[in-house]
Amino acid sequence: MDDIQTSAEAMEADALPRQAELRPDGRDHAGPMPDALAKRPPAAKSAAEWAYQRVIAYLKTFEENLDESQDVAMGFSGGPAGSLRIEGIGFSAPDLVTFSGHDDHGQQCQQVLHVSQLNVILRAVPRPANQPEPLRIGFRLARALQEAEDAQTAAPTPS
Repeated sequence: MDDIQTSAEAMEADALPRQAELRPDGRDHAGPMPDALAKRPPAAKSAAEWAYQRVIAYLKTFEENLDESQDVAMGFSGGPAGSLRIEGIGFSAPDLVTFSGHDDHGQQCQQVLHVSQLNVILRAVPRPANQPEPLRIGFRLARALQEAEDAQTAAPTPS
């Protein structure tokens, strides 16, 4: 039997961020956002912070399907820029998201995007021979995001 909800509980549940993804391999996903993203409502975050957190979730999910010989990179469209091996991601509230890493030629680079221009292609690229372990930036960032959200939630509120 379904739980009975008050009008406020129903409205809150309807406003909570959700996600859904259909995948060709049958590993479909639908439901609430990861805990670290859902602790504070989207209205309490800048567009940049909200985009940053969701891109981290996508990076982690993408990396779950990579083998030990692959890393994640970001492809660019609209020119000969190639791809960027993602080594860092950040945001500057209220409206910028950044990606940093190295390009196809090993040159250090950074992409700065306005959230209205955010359009990311994730690619599996061969891991460099001089890198002993795969770089799993999505997993590391998801852990850091969870820790930051936990710390913010645990911080005493000023009275």
